[in-house]
Amino acid sequence: MPERHLRSGTEGLPPVVRIVEVGPRDGLQNEAGFVPTETKVALIERLRAAGIRHIEAAAFVSPKWVPQMADGAEVLRRVRPAWRAQAGAAPVRFAALVPNLKGMAAALEAGCDEVAVFAAASETFSRRNINCSIEESFARFQPIAQLAHANGIALRGYVSCVLGCPFEGRIAPEQVAVVAQRLVDMGCHEVSLGDTIGVGTPAATEALVAACAARVPIGALAGHFHDTWGMAIANIHAAMRCGVATFDSSVAGLGGCPYSPGATGNVATEDVVYLCDGLGVTTGVDFARASEAGEFISAALGRPTSSRAARAFAARRQRDAEAKSTQSRRKADAKFG
Repeated sequence: MPERHLRSGTEGLPPVVRIVEVGPRDGLQNEAGFVPTETKVALIERLRAAGIRHIEAAAFVSPKWVPQMADGAEVLRRVRPAWRAQAGAAPVRFAALVPNLKGMAAALEAGCDEVAVFAAASETFSRRNINCSIEESFARFQPIAQLAHANGIALRGYVSCVLGCPFEGRIAPEQVAVVAQRLVDMGCHEVSLGDTIGVGTPAATEALVAACAARVPIGALAGHFHDTWGMAIANIHAAMRCGVATFDSSVAGLGGCPYSPGATGNVATEDVVYLCDGLGVTTGVDFARASEAGEFISAALGRPTSSRAARAFAARRQRDAEAKSTQSRRKADAKFG
């Protein structure tokens, strides 16, 4: 009988994965109650103390439509100088979402290191989300791209609904690839592929990455997965095996899509770090500290974390603490009994 060869679980995986933390922006933007500026700043401080070096901290959008992001400039004003003043501190890239030239001007004034524009692979979603067609959205992006390049600011692009749309259903991978290529041609150094409603599966993810990689360098692709159907981590692993090495995530699994009823948040940063640690893939992020950041913001919002790994970690810590306490009592009883 011929010898069977099993593929290694780490075969074909990137040795290093970069995590783009979107919790302070994408995670918090749909919260019903305003999250105090001090809480946002404290969250960012905890995230970078955990080793996260790319943080989407704000969105320069109309406060009328997204009141949660009204303090973006103040958040950036507080976190950027404080971190740079720390001796030996590794650089952190602070990013902000900008929908138009007014937002771009605000991002420049706030000193952002990177700005992001957001397109969609679904025509209907584009009209519902940013009130214009896909073609019209690129007309809006062009002057933003020109300003970013003129000022030495990195430009990132998002594509929404890459694996499904709440209005149009399944989206063809080639349809996504065309939008991704247009963003790269416009000057985006990276394109984040967003499974906005979280319907993707590993097989669909592989087909998506293959279609996009045929038009865009694999190194310019990032994954942005929501966990609505519980497939986010599986999809990230599938994308990693295809060569994708950058993933957006949100601490404690914060976030959601207002256009998709029942949609849960982004994949939790803690879960992504746990996956990578288990695969021997370097992220530079301390899992325990990331979990502490998740506990902090979850407590501030008055609800439990959505991270499965963080919940398991907290339960184990509690069990270990109880076991240690019991052992100490038994020793004391034995000594004085």
